[in-house]
Amino acid sequence: MTVSRLAHIPGIGVDRVGNAADALNNPEMLRFENLDTDIAPPIAAIEATRAAVARDNANSYLPFTGLHELRQAAAARVSATTDVKYDPESECIISSGGLSGVLNTLLALIEPGDEVIITDPAYAGLLNRIRLSGGIPKLVPLVVQDGRWRLDLDALKKAISPKVRAILTMSPSMPSGIVHTHEEWRALCEVAEAADAWIVHDAAMERILFTNESVIHPASFSGMAKRVITIGTVSKEYRMIGWRVGWIVGPRKIMQDITLVSLTNIVCQGGIAMYGAAAALTAEDDGVAAATAEWKARRDHILSSMSGLPVVAPDGGWSLLIDTVALGMQPGEASQRLFDHGAIAATPMTDWGDAAQAGRYLRFVYANEPVPRMTDLRERIRNAWSV
Repeated sequence: MTVSRLAHIPGIGVDRVGNAADALNNPEMLRFENLDTDIAPPIAAIEATRAAVARDNANSYLPFTGLHELRQAAAARVSATTDVKYDPESECIISSGGLSGVLNTLLALIEPGDEVIITDPAYAGLLNRIRLSGGIPKLVPLVVQDGRWRLDLDALKKAISPKVRAILTMSPSMPSGIVHTHEEWRALCEVAEAADAWIVHDAAMERILFTNESVIHPASFSGMAKRVITIGTVSKEYRMIGWRVGWIVGPRKIMQDITLVSLTNIVCQGGIAMYGAAAALTAEDDGVAAATAEWKARRDHILSSMSGLPVVAPDGGWSLLIDTVALGMQPGEASQRLFDHGAIAATPMTDWGDAAQAGRYLRFVYANEPVPRMTDLRERIRNAWSV
């Protein structure tokens, strides 16, 4: 019998499509289903990680809240982005990846039955962490305007209730690739203040922007630093998925509780990996700009290949969505036809939001497939879907 805390937690779908692609072992298969990338991590991070393997102090539980050099670097990065001074000793801890940081933060904030505002579509892993922490996702739809995503501001204002404890944000968001405008961030901050709620900001992709605009961070708005908790990671921007290192930065008053959850949940982070993460954050050239330019080129190629189809252009991040219901197919059917007849692995957005909203879409991740491997993408899609 399934325990109650798992009763409303579905899977994420990515594992099923990925496992099927792995089992087929077809080198021609285009792997659009999961958030891997083929772009290498910073050289400094690789070298520091190799050196750490032989270090006795890297093979240690201590310090429980994370390597001091890494906490300094993480706090400095968030401080530079927000223009808010964060103390690395009392306002920053290291987590075992960004999503571990999200769960630990929610466990420190949420009482059973509390509501957490989140956009729809949203990463199923974020939705499930809200549920696992005892919270209830309160979905606010994204809407398509001029072929791009925008936040439904009227629906956002209507989401305010006495039960709202937090707003879980991400920009660029996954899977949609929406990059919130200044107006949208202002609205999110106003809702947080009206509801007396926290903003839990997943900053995993904040610099992967295709807009030529600067990063906008909610803590940079006047008076908001006291209610914003930032969660970062080396997985996406720094291309260090296998390191599983992240950080949590926020006001001292709540960081004590988050630290207690972290100590209780994971005890400590991977010591060897933290040296590589610190090197990435302090590298003279972390490679983010070059990687972003390459990811944008891949996005542009897919958008060109899907010209005329109901695809929504992302303004950042690693993935984009196409409305297969508008083509007369449920996303699951569209995914299977691409897999069987186009050698394309792509994940349906089932359970990534409301069935009538996120449930219309199929996701394409462009972080792991270079343009030369996608030259026949349009023909593969036509063959599979007959469009």
